[in-house]
Amino acid sequence: MTTRTTARRRGLAAVAGGASLALLLAACSDPDGEGGVAEETADDGEMMESSIDCAAYDEFGDLEGTSVSIYTSIVEPEQTQQENSYDAFEECTGVTVDYEGSREFEAQLLVRIQAGNTPDIAYLPQPGLLNTIVSDFPDAIVEPPEATVANVDEFFSEEWKEYGSVDGTFYAAPLGANAKSFVWYNPAMFADAGYEVPETWTELMELTETIASEQEVLPWCAGVESGDATGWAGTDWIEDVVLRTAGPDVYDQWISHEIPFNDPQIVEAFDTAGEILKNPEYVNAGLGGVDSIATTAWDQAGVGVLDGSCWMYRMASFYATQWPEGTEVGSDGDVYAFYLPTDQTDMQPVLGGGEFVAAFDDRPEVQAFQTYLASADWANQKAIATPEGGWFSANNGLDVNNLASEFDQDAAALVADEETVFRFDASDLMPGEVGSGTFWNGIVDWLTGASSQEVADQIENSWPM
Repeated sequence: MTTRTTARRRGLAAVAGGASLALLLAACSDPDGEGGVAEETADDGEMMESSIDCAAYDEFGDLEGTSVSIYTSIVEPEQTQQENSYDAFEECTGVTVDYEGSREFEAQLLVRIQAGNTPDIAYLPQPGLLNTIVSDFPDAIVEPPEATVANVDEFFSEEWKEYGSVDGTFYAAPLGANAKSFVWYNPAMFADAGYEVPETWTELMELTETIASEQEVLPWCAGVESGDATGWAGTDWIEDVVLRTAGPDVYDQWISHEIPFNDPQIVEAFDTAGEILKNPEYVNAGLGGVDSIATTAWDQAGVGVLDGSCWMYRMASFYATQWPEGTEVGSDGDVYAFYLPTDQTDMQPVLGGGEFVAAFDDRPEVQAFQTYLASADWANQKAIATPEGGWFSANNGLDVNNLASEFDQDAAALVADEETVFRFDASDLMPGEVGSGTFWNGIVDWLTGASSQEVADQIENSWPM
């Protein structure tokens, strides 16, 4: 028996229940696929052994010495967590995963496709982008192999499979998921001030006004700057409010353009969000005036919640990974998040999103990795590889006990709750030129002076015929 080691090896922990192959997350390899034992160095310098059933990867065949390139918008600190989750696959198959994360992913991927410089696999954060690629470059994406389809059928709902499909043809398997309907806050600050977490939108606005009148620190902080993707964080605000003021049926009609983008119900949602985001008495805590929202990076905008210069920051579940090292995320910790409330009494709307695995090549190692990412095994390994928290998946084979934190488990439970009405991010479902184009740009215009009606009209006029 031989052992293959790599420079990337990191400390790995065993997967708890829920993984169909019962994989143990330690580095090992056996050239005959028989399973093996890997040696790792403990903190005290002693050698220790941990095993993995590498025979579980026999289905992928002999892939030693091959590589798969990944292109994605997932960058640090989440990039390291992603790479950690591939360790067992790399060790047991011999495949090297070459990871490239970019903040300009959405724009650059299309450039690379047009230039014939595609990655093997791309993680698409917008089904609308998938639609654009399939429409404009019909031969670019390779349909997944049967093994990938089987995993998706077993571990994901039909709804999630549809998000990765175009005109009834399945192209891209779901990867991770997120819930965006959260407001981050400092539990100690709330307790010291005697404030309670609001349970309705009306209570949220009352709390906002109370903080504005009683405290020197403004209630809200916000930021939508994100390189070439600037504006997306603002679209999340609008989408969450549309779900709460117009409801999910209107939301669906808006996405499909059954109603125009500038429908009065959508303009009203802009105005409702603007009661917070465009009110200088409410924003931008510790960062500047309303205009500063457009130039404040989304991943830095919430830091004031931790240091006391901001009371609330509306941002998705994945923001849990953005807090400085050592921050305790918990209901009794340094920061936590509450559900963005609604005055609706018959539903609990939740806005969310996720990534989808699209392949541009059908080499065996690419198909193997694509299949692996759609499995319960990868979902559980990703959970274990994310000790900082801030990640979960819609994969029903994920054991929630493997999720790193109270917050991750709460977020996953919120999405799975029977009272939850889940809707995928609207800008991610709209045509690419709108969802990741004029809608993003329109948010910047709106925050820097344009009216709700002007912006909605501008975006409507850009909708492809």
